[in-house]
Amino acid sequence: MRLSSLFLLLLTSLSANAGEQLFTHQPTVTPSLAQPGNWRVGVKTLKAVNAEQLNTQDFVSKADRSLTLELWYPADVNSDGERILATYEDVTRSGKPFSLQGEAYRDHAMAKAQTRFPLVIISHGYTGYRSQLFYLGEHLASHGYIVASIDHTDSTNADVLKKGDPGSGFVSTLYNRARDQQFVLSWLMNDKGFSSSIAAESAALIGYSMGGYGALNSVGGCYTFSSQTLQSMQFPEALASQLAPVFNSCNAGQTEVDPRWKAMISFAPWGGEQNVHELAGVKVPSMIVAGDHDDVSGYEKGVKSLFNQLGSDNKYMLVYENARHNFAGHPAPKVAYADDFDLGHYYEPSWHPEAMTRVNEHMSLAFLNCYVKEDQKACAYLPTTEHATQVKQKDNTLSPAWPGFPDRWATGLRFIRGK
Repeated sequence: MRLSSLFLLLLTSLSANAGEQLFTHQPTVTPSLAQPGNWRVGVKTLKAVNAEQLNTQDFVSKADRSLTLELWYPADVNSDGERILATYEDVTRSGKPFSLQGEAYRDHAMAKAQTRFPLVIISHGYTGYRSQLFYLGEHLASHGYIVASIDHTDSTNADVLKKGDPGSGFVSTLYNRARDQQFVLSWLMNDKGFSSSIAAESAALIGYSMGGYGALNSVGGCYTFSSQTLQSMQFPEALASQLAPVFNSCNAGQTEVDPRWKAMISFAPWGGEQNVHELAGVKVPSMIVAGDHDDVSGYEKGVKSLFNQLGSDNKYMLVYENARHNFAGHPAPKVAYADDFDLGHYYEPSWHPEAMTRVNEHMSLAFLNCYVKEDQKACAYLPTTEHATQVKQKDNTLSPAWPGFPDRWATGLRFIRGK
C-alpha cells in the first residue's frame, strides 16, 4: 500500500475490520509501470462449479469441483456512496490466520467503458491461496484488466490442513491445475454478469510454482509423466503405473490450445527437474520469472530448462539473482515470523519484498500490455540489455538504466530474450 494514496483512501473509505498493511510506501525509485493505473479497483468473491469432473480420490468416479475466485476489475466507485476497502483473510501453512489490507473496493459495480477489458487468470502455488498475488491482481485491474485468482480446491493451505494429507492435495494438483485454469477462463467468458465487460478473445494466464506448472500446459504444453518419474516422487509402483496415463494430457485436457490465450507469465514453474513437460507446442508469447537459486523448482535443470524448451517466437526470462522460490507472492504477514516453517513460504534472504513486488508489477504490466493489448509503446519497456546493473563507461558515465527504471536503482536483475 502506498502511503501517499493510503491516507486519501482512508479519508473517503470505511473499513470496519482493517487488515495488516504489508506495503508502507512507494518511493520515487519505483519502476514507472509499478505506479497505480487510472482505474479505481473493485473486488468480488465468486463461486464457480465445474460439474462432473474426475474424482482424484479414486480416479474412477465423478464429482462436482467447486472453486472460489477473487475477481478484481475496474470499478464504478460512486463518490457519494459508502466505500469499503477490501481485506483478504487466509491462513499460513501451519494454520495461523491473518488479514491483509487491500486497495480495492469490495463489491462495487464494474466500470462502464467504451471498450471491453482483457481477462487475466492467476493461479497460486502448492500450497497457497487466491490472494497470494493480490497486489498484482489489484495493480493490473487499475490498468484496465479483469483479473480472476483461483483458490484451487485441495491445494490451498486451508484445504491441506483440513484433510491432514499433503499427498492427496498434491495428486489433485497434478491433475486439476491446468483444467481449473481453462475452466475459469470459459466460465467467466460465458458468465452473464461479466462476459459483457470482458474482451472476448483476449486472455492471459499467470501461474506461480504449481500454478506455473499448470500454465505451461494450458497454453499448449503437454505432460510427459512416466511410471518411473512418479515412483521417484514417492508414488507406489502400482499407483504410478495407473496415474501416469491419467496425468498425461495437453492443452488442459483439450484437443487444441484455446485461442483466447494471448500470453502467459509463469513465476518459478515446477516440473523441469522432473522432466514432465513437453513445451514445443507453446506458441503464445511467454515470460518466465525465475530465482537463480530456486531450491523448489530448480534453476539450471528446472526453470531455465523449461524456458529453453518453449516453442514461442516471443519468449523472455526475468531472473532475480540470489533469489530462491518466494519472489512472486505478497510479503510475509506478521504471524508468519513466529516460526521458520511459515516464514519459509514468503521470505527471500537477499531481496526486500516490496522491491520484488514492484518489479513484478512493472514487468508483468509491460509484457501484458505489449502482447495482450498489443500496445507497441509497452513493448519498449521490455529490456534489450540482459543486465539491469548499470556499469561505469569509459567517459565515466553509467550505462543506461532499463526502460522505466530510475537511474542507479536496479541491480541483481537479468532479462533474457529467447532465440
